[in-house]
Amino acid sequence: MNGLMMDFQLTLPTILRRSEAYFGANEIVTRLPDKSFHRYTYADSCRRARALAVALGSLGLERGDRVATLCWNHYVHHEAYMGIPCGGFVLHTLNIRLHPNDLAYIATHANDRAVIVDRSLVPLLEQFLDRTNIEHVFVVEDSYEELIGGADPDAWRDPELDENEAAAMCYTSGTTGMPKGVLYSHRSTLLHTLGVAAGNPMGLGISEHDVILPVVPMFHANAWGYPYVASAIGAKLVYPGPHLDPASLLEDFVQERVTWTAGVPTIWMGILGLLDAEPGKWDLSRLKGMLVGGSAAPRAMIAGFKQRHGMNVVHGWGMTETSPVASTATLVGDLVDADEETQYDYIAMQGLPLALVELRNRDEDGNVLPWDGESMGELEVRGPWVAAGYYETPEQADRWTEDGWFKTGDVVSLHPRGYIQIKDRSKDVIKSGGEWISSVELENALMAHPAIAEAAVIAVPDAKWDERPLAAVVLREGTSASAEELREFLAPNFAKWWLPDRFEFVAEIPKTSVGKFKKTELRQMFAAPSGSAVPT
Repeated sequence: MNGLMMDFQLTLPTILRRSEAYFGANEIVTRLPDKSFHRYTYADSCRRARALAVALGSLGLERGDRVATLCWNHYVHHEAYMGIPCGGFVLHTLNIRLHPNDLAYIATHANDRAVIVDRSLVPLLEQFLDRTNIEHVFVVEDSYEELIGGADPDAWRDPELDENEAAAMCYTSGTTGMPKGVLYSHRSTLLHTLGVAAGNPMGLGISEHDVILPVVPMFHANAWGYPYVASAIGAKLVYPGPHLDPASLLEDFVQERVTWTAGVPTIWMGILGLLDAEPGKWDLSRLKGMLVGGSAAPRAMIAGFKQRHGMNVVHGWGMTETSPVASTATLVGDLVDADEETQYDYIAMQGLPLALVELRNRDEDGNVLPWDGESMGELEVRGPWVAAGYYETPEQADRWTEDGWFKTGDVVSLHPRGYIQIKDRSKDVIKSGGEWISSVELENALMAHPAIAEAAVIAVPDAKWDERPLAAVVLREGTSASAEELREFLAPNFAKWWLPDRFEFVAEIPKTSVGKFKKTELRQMFAAPSGSAVPT
C-alpha cells in the first residue's frame, strides 16, 4: 500500500519563493572592493535573480546548460546562486585560486556556455577563455547590469524541473589527478539545506534572527550551503567580498553584529592571533560560534578562542562530494555538563553525522571496524546529498563501493559515542614499520606549543622503516624553539616511534586554493630519506 501524499518536487524555486514572500525585507550586505558596503533586501535580490533567469534564457541557453561564475563572495554571486538554477540552468562555480590551465580544463570539461566574472578577475579569465567553449561573458557592475536590466523579472516562470535535474556543479581541487566534477541535484541541495538548517545534532539553532557571514568562498562547495540556508530561514547575510584578512573580518563581525560565521582553520588561526595581540579591541559578544571545516582544527586553537575570548568553535566535516556538510561536533547528552577538558576533546573531533547521513569505518580488507576510538580505517559515507559518481569521469568509479558507499579517503577512528575523529587523509597517513602514524594528531599537538604558528607533518622515505614523520613548522614572530625542545614537548602524549625524526623550520607552509596544507609540495621539498634509527 502506498501513502497518499503529494509528489512535491524538491527544487530551488521553492527557496526563492519562500525568501521573497516571507523574508523580503531582510538584509543582504556586501563589503565591496573599495571597502564600502552594498546593502539591499532579499526582495531586491530575488527580483534580480528572476531577471537573471529570464535574461539567460533570452540568450538562447537551454535547460541544463552550464553557467560559470568567477567571483568573490558578494551579492551578485548570491543572485547567481538563485537565478541560474531557478532558470533551469546549472550553476558552475570556478575556483579563482586555481592555475589558468586547470580553469581551462574545468570550464571545457563542464562545457560552460556563459560566465559571470568580477571586474578584478577579468585578467585571470583572459588567460584561459580562448581555450573554452564560453560564448557569453558578463562583468559584475558592468555588462552584468546591462544583462539583467534588459530582462523583466515578472516574466520568470518556474521551469517545473524534476528534482533530480542538476542545480549546480563544483570541481574538486585536483590534489590527486585532474579535478573531478561533482554534480548537485535540486533534490540533494534542498535536502542539504534542510539538514544544515535543522540544527540536530548540530544544535546551532540558526534562525531568522541570526546574521551569517560565510568566509568560506562561494566558489568552494557552494559556500557550504549557507547562501541557501540563510535564504530559506531569512537570516541576514553578510558577504566579505575580497577582504579576508583578519582585521577586515573582525570589523565586519562587529559592525554587522554577526552571530554565525564559517571558514577553514587557517582563517581562524589568523583571527585568534590578532585577538591575542589586541585583546579587548573588538566587541564580539553577539558572535555565537564559528563553524570550522576543510581540515582538522587544532584543539589548542579551539581552547584558545574559548578560554581567552569566550568564543565558541563548532567543528565540522565534509567534502565537495558531500555537498559538503556531513557532520558537526557539538556536545550532546551528558557532555554538556562535562568538565572543560573533556568538552574540548569532543569539540576537536569532527562530530556526529547530520540526520540522513550514515557512516562506517572499514579496514583495507573491507572489514567494518568497531567504534572504539582506536581502530583506524577509511571513512565511508552515504546519504541523499552524497555524490553517486563524478561528472563524465567513469575511471573514478572505484571511489564507490559495490554497495554504494562513497570512499572518502579520510583515515578515521570512530569514538564509542559515534564521534568521528579524522586521523589523516589516506594519501597523507604515515606508515612506519607497518604501523600507522597520524600526521593530523601530531600537527594539532605541535600547534599547541606557544612558539608555533603552523605545523604540517609529512611522511618521508626511510631506508629501514619505509616512512618516517617529518614536521615542517612556522614559528611565531619573536619566538624561538629547537627540534629537541619540540620533540620533548610531544613526548608525553605520543609513543616514541611516533615522534618526528626531523623538524624543518620554514617561513610558511604552502597551501591549496582553499587554505589546506599542500603536503605534496612539502614532500617535494623534503623528499630525501632520513635513514635514522627509530626509538622503541
